Amino acid sequence: MTTTPTTSASTTSASTTGISTNTAPAAAPAESRLAEAAARLDADDRLAHARDRFLLPPGVVYLDGNSLGPLPAAVPPVLTDVVTRQWGTDLIGSWNDNGWWEAPLRVGDAIGALLGAAPGQTVAGDSTSVQLYTALDAAVSLRPGRTLLVTDPGHFPTDRYVAAAVAERRGLELRRVPPAGLPDVLRAEGERVAVISYSPVDFRTGELFDMGALTRAAHDAGATAVWDLCPAAGALPVDLDALGVDFAVGCGYKFLSGGPGAPAYLYAAHRHHAELRTPLPGWTGHADPFGLSRDYTPAPGIARARIGTPPILSLLALEAALTAYDGVDLADVRAKSLSLTGFFLRCADELLAPFGFSSVTPADPDRRGSQVSLRHPHAHALTRALAERGVIADMRAPDLLRFGVHALYTTHGDLLTAARRLRDLVAEGAYDPAPRVTGPVT
Repeated sequence: MTTTPTTSASTTSASTTGISTNTAPAAAPAESRLAEAAARLDADDRLAHARDRFLLPPGVVYLDGNSLGPLPAAVPPVLTDVVTRQWGTDLIGSWNDNGWWEAPLRVGDAIGALLGAAPGQTVAGDSTSVQLYTALDAAVSLRPGRTLLVTDPGHFPTDRYVAAAVAERRGLELRRVPPAGLPDVLRAEGERVAVISYSPVDFRTGELFDMGALTRAAHDAGATAVWDLCPAAGALPVDLDALGVDFAVGCGYKFLSGGPGAPAYLYAAHRHHAELRTPLPGWTGHADPFGLSRDYTPAPGIARARIGTPPILSLLALEAALTAYDGVDLADVRAKSLSLTGFFLRCADELLAPFGFSSVTPADPDRRGSQVSLRHPHAHALTRALAERGVIADMRAPDLLRFGVHALYTTHGDLLTAARRLRDLVAEGAYDPAPRVTGPVT
């Protein structure tokens, strides 16, 4: 796919990244080389046109899309129509006339297309926590008699909490094993393992794990594999069908940009549908939901994983947001993501290392997701101070600054701007090293 950056995209990039034709001649040689590299890479960007698909605030470098994606331009008009016409005028008829009833499966298939999943295996709705509990419990039920649930001790907290809850409810032993140690455990005790629960990307460091190898190791031991795709979906190809994944879940508000609290999704491979039993049998997952039967009969296929009445406003906002990927090849997304993160690692090495920053994100592109995490003892303070200078990133306690990149709108110039402003903050001592916490830290 070959594209030409539009004038507005080029203008926006120049105005928000600090890359311009009047770069100070007195700039240090390393910084000048970085500026030239950023300009060259952005000029050759095959995805530059996609930046116009997002409503990015002027003057802001946004590097927190791995926590909350920015607003896609397609969302506001859709929401206006949903609220004023579909809800306001068509009222309850919209369940049929405007496709509300089919939305969980329709949006699920749209997400599945980004995950390498054939239609009919992904359903959208409910929260990530609910979908994760559903997936883990269903995966355990497929392996009766097995007594071990294995998960990552470095998993996102909700994943750890839910795994513990499922293990307690099912009377299983919970074993916490880092990804590197999982193959050994599976070889030694595989006949006991019912399910493994991991993420392909470490949410703190951005390290990428070999999802295919770990899934194969689980299957060789007769176990099922559940993957949390929150930090991966939309940022890199995951190829669920090709890898033989059993179940996967993820949120809609990070790289998919569905908005705060956007519905999550559940993927269940076709081969498991006949035996799929969910711990929350809701009315919308019934084979005859409007028959009001006394007893529950699961719907055929992935529809049985529907639970409650779908959150239509947020679900249709997510559907509109997904159009930002129209015509985009995820191979191009991955290639640009690696270019962006590789460039920022170079910026960190040349501009930030002398000021006490060190990277915890692997330099090896095969082991890197779509973010770079830097260690500094004043991570909290620097994140807040960066925001005041127009660069939005986030941190993870106690000392990690996270910089998420999204190939559809992030530029190499954005990352150079972030590195420059972070360097200047430390060089000038222009931040409070122990700021008072007045609210949530993203």
